[in-house]
Amino acid sequence: MKQLISGFLVFLFSISFVAAQNINSTLINYANNYGQERIYLHYDKSSYGPGETIWFKAYLMKAIYPADDSKTIYVDWTDDNGNLLLHGLGPVVDATAFGQFQIPENYTGRYIHVKAYTKWMLNFDSTFLYNKDIKVLSDSSKSTHAKTAIIPELNFFPEGGDAVEGITNKIAFKANDQYGRPIDIKGVIKDNKEQEITRLTAIHDGMGYFFISPKEGQTFTAKWTDENGKAHSTQLPAIKESGVSLQVNVAGSRRNFFIKKSPSTPLSSVHIIGTMYQQPIFNITKEFKDGVAEGTIPTENLPSGIIVITVFDDQWKPLAERITYVNNDEYRFEPAMTVQHWGLNKRARNEIEIEVPDSLSASMSVSVTDLGIDHDTSENIISHLMLTGELKGKVNNPTYYFSNNSDSMMQQLDLVMLTHGWRRFNWEKIVKGDYPVIKYQKDTAYLSLSGKVYGATPSRLREAGSIILMVTEKNQATQLYTTPIGADGSFDDSSLVIFDTARVYYQLAKTQGTSDISVQFMPNRLPPFTQNMKASGIYYNNFFDTTGNDYHIRLSDAAARELKYLQGKVLATVNIKANPKTRLGEMDKRYTSGLFSGGDDYQFDLVDDPFAMSATDIFQYLQGKVAGLQISGVGSNATLSWRGGTPQIYVDEMLTQTDMVASVPVTDVAYIKVFRPPFMGGTGGGAGGAIAIYTKRGNDQKQETGKGLSNNSVSGYTEIRQFYSPNYESISEDNDKKDLRSTLYWNPSVTTLPGKNKVTLKFFNNDITQAFRVVIEGMTKDGRLAHVEQVME
Repeated sequence: MKQLISGFLVFLFSISFVAAQNINSTLINYANNYGQERIYLHYDKSSYGPGETIWFKAYLMKAIYPADDSKTIYVDWTDDNGNLLLHGLGPVVDATAFGQFQIPENYTGRYIHVKAYTKWMLNFDSTFLYNKDIKVLSDSSKSTHAKTAIIPELNFFPEGGDAVEGITNKIAFKANDQYGRPIDIKGVIKDNKEQEITRLTAIHDGMGYFFISPKEGQTFTAKWTDENGKAHSTQLPAIKESGVSLQVNVAGSRRNFFIKKSPSTPLSSVHIIGTMYQQPIFNITKEFKDGVAEGTIPTENLPSGIIVITVFDDQWKPLAERITYVNNDEYRFEPAMTVQHWGLNKRARNEIEIEVPDSLSASMSVSVTDLGIDHDTSENIISHLMLTGELKGKVNNPTYYFSNNSDSMMQQLDLVMLTHGWRRFNWEKIVKGDYPVIKYQKDTAYLSLSGKVYGATPSRLREAGSIILMVTEKNQATQLYTTPIGADGSFDDSSLVIFDTARVYYQLAKTQGTSDISVQFMPNRLPPFTQNMKASGIYYNNFFDTTGNDYHIRLSDAAARELKYLQGKVLATVNIKANPKTRLGEMDKRYTSGLFSGGDDYQFDLVDDPFAMSATDIFQYLQGKVAGLQISGVGSNATLSWRGGTPQIYVDEMLTQTDMVASVPVTDVAYIKVFRPPFMGGTGGGAGGAIAIYTKRGNDQKQETGKGLSNNSVSGYTEIRQFYSPNYESISEDNDKKDLRSTLYWNPSVTTLPGKNKVTLKFFNNDITQAFRVVIEGMTKDGRLAHVEQVME
């Protein structure tokens, strides 16, 4: 019997030891290969009017460093009914991206909802995607908001996860409305015999806690009244008959933990794992003494952020979990702003200098707005990337918790930890060594022009070897690219990054005609992520200072009326010149004479051939285009043969040598005619045929781009516009146009380097603003963050 028990204990120990090793290796692999990204967006201001442009810069982090793996960010803009307005894509450079969205002029909703993410983030809990509701100001939205009824909610959170019978439990609570805003309540906790156990007293922002020691069969109910005096009753979570409770106390730079087990729980020890940003920081085992296992976690050498403390039994089954926050303040850097030139008068010049510590490389965004408009101070780059981006549920006014690092502030922040869920890990899968199923691979390369050819046989693809692409983008010159094709018809030109929408004409190399093939471009472009897109107001803070709302509404309405007035005064006249269509018959009639004219021969119009310019010389252009004509070599070393003879070459109907033709630029050639052997107009009978080359004449004009070629409209990255900031030193004042901009300046690409740690920015006032608010946010290459606000008045 003793041997049997001993063998069983060895077996249990082996399971536990193997499980511990498995968890450690799984966590390390998880941290290295499944690290999750966080996104924050800095906007030029807090709210907008219909027709205005929302300017933004995105910052990406993974753990405590900039996230530079993903190269594309997706930003979806929806109205407050969940209808998609724009699926935006932006390139990520040095863990940042920027762009804009213009609100429709006829927009009548109260919010614009923003969802930002990378493709990699979609593999994990969608709760951690970036979400925000941006207020759209109008008189109609004010009246609608006033009619919204407040729905109070009260939720309870047993510390560690469960309330357990037979031991003292700490129960946290949170009272809020349907938008997540805190509300004031009063009430008591009663058991199932209607005996009062304790009173409900909020400590901070509708949050508080109390202690209960449940007995067998005991249940609890909260009897409370809301701010309007209405009575409510809320049942507390069910009491477990057995288990453990986990309590964590904040004591300066230490976290003291106490694990209590119920009398009916047969545990002698527990395993405790601590993680930060999905990375393990400790793994310890504690023995129970008199039903309690306790210990201390030193935090002074840890990075700032959320520690997740998880308790397991001896078989590595998770029993309890608690999160606690560490704020060592090492994540900050402080840009210093000084005013170099003041200009508070109408259209006056202003200059500010921004300086960062000389050793830092920083990327920053700077906004300057009218001080009189509304301003939301509830969230910034620090509060989101260091706190709310790691939590489920809404945290009211998260920037408050970073205003100082006092003991009382840390106690209030611990209430946030007690009342917000954290479930990055599925511990059952971690114990088994299972990893998340990866459906979306990282965008480790920029969104380049890629695609796949359909309708071409494998032999034709091998013969072509590449596809010729002619890309026409708005406000840019047409570009030609020759890109290799794989055996399956796929291609990807990483050198070509498209913004906005481009027209792409295509043709297989060494072949003529594209009517029998088709190309699917950008097959890996991610569609909009439509889950939970409706703007509900839960991601919008309604408690920020709204004293500037009316002023902002009047200002944006005046700007809209000014724009319509100016549009009504402008009469735009567009003259369209149509070039006549060039036909091969007309080209032949115009260029050829005598025996060179007419006939059923090969003809090539280089004026209308968009791919002509991709050829290095005439001989390369003709390769593969004429059946039986063999061309080998390049340039002056080219040799030609046709049916056993050598074709004669004519330039403008004058007999010419090969080396002379090789020096003629393809762009100078308008028309080529290839005569089958024999060519009766040639000297000596022309037994090898002839090639007649005609150079362009003075009025030769290229017609519409890509005429006659197969083409597709291809969408790439969303067009990035530049913020317009007038320079009143170089342009004369237009007295007929009022300057009513509420955003005076926006610059998302302010950078500093070691040795170049100062940047001077210049902007001009509008016609009415009397004071400015300057907001600077940024991130360094080593992951430090900055948020600075300064008033100029």
